[in-house]
Amino acid sequence: MRAFFAVLVLCVASLWSLSPARAEDPVDTTRSMIEGQINAFLHDDPEAAYSYAAPGIKAAYPDKNLFFAMVKKSYEPVFHPGNYAFGRSRSIDNGALIYHEVLISGRDGKDWTAIYQVIRQPDSSYKIGGVQILPDTESKGI
Repeated sequence: MRAFFAVLVLCVASLWSLSPARAEDPVDTTRSMIEGQINAFLHDDPEAAYSYAAPGIKAAYPDKNLFFAMVKKSYEPVFHPGNYAFGRSRSIDNGALIYHEVLISGRDGKDWTAIYQVIRQPDSSYKIGGVQILPDTESKGI
């Protein structure tokens, strides 16, 4: 009986090791992506920052330098945050669309809430489709 149990355990363990790796959590993946873009802004790296933009953003700003200038002018709290932390996240349609709340303390001392919209692409990657900035840190929900 012990031999049977040992063989059963070994068979189950070997089958488990052959199973495909679990897919990464899209909320964690997209959170890391947002951090990557913020770091690109902080390091004045237009090419890296632009790489996270969804096709719709790239259509509106077909050049990485135009995109970078737009973010610098219109989204200063995201462009060079003093400090930031992630708030709530919401996944819609099995991860096809993910919203992230990012609480930002601006370098000017003002507090902001940025709501990131991240869209799953046809190749299953994610890109940032838009950001809305609200002038406080009180969560309005997403």
